[in-house]
Amino acid sequence: MSQSGSQAAAFFGDVRQSGVVWLVRDDDGSPTHLTVDGTRSLPFWSTSARAQRAAKIWGRGLRVESMPLDTWCDGVLPNADRDGLVIGINWSGPRLVGWSFTAEEALSPRHRSPGCPVAASR
Repeated sequence: MSQSGSQAAAFFGDVRQSGVVWLVRDDDGSPTHLTVDGTRSLPFWSTSARAQRAAKIWGRGLRVESMPLDTWCDGVLPNADRDGLVIGINWSGPRLVGWSFTAEEALSPRHRSPGCPVAASR
């Protein structure tokens, strides 16, 4: 499994267990980044420590915040989908790289956490 693949697997396992996702933000909101194909990605992490590393790498006064998994599933993912964003999962390394998923992929039964709706039910 690739580094990005193992980070994605860790993300879905961690959030299933903890019921929390982590993000970095400032007073204006969370940063988005362009993926290789030009799509904007909104990144999230599965632990506070992972998000802290990202905030330190990006700098710019970013802070770490937690979000209940049900808020992420029921609010963030549908809004990201509507806005044409994909979801970055546990980006890591000195350049913060990793996989991004569509909201539908993040909600798929393969990754779904208890409490998350199934994408196919939309």
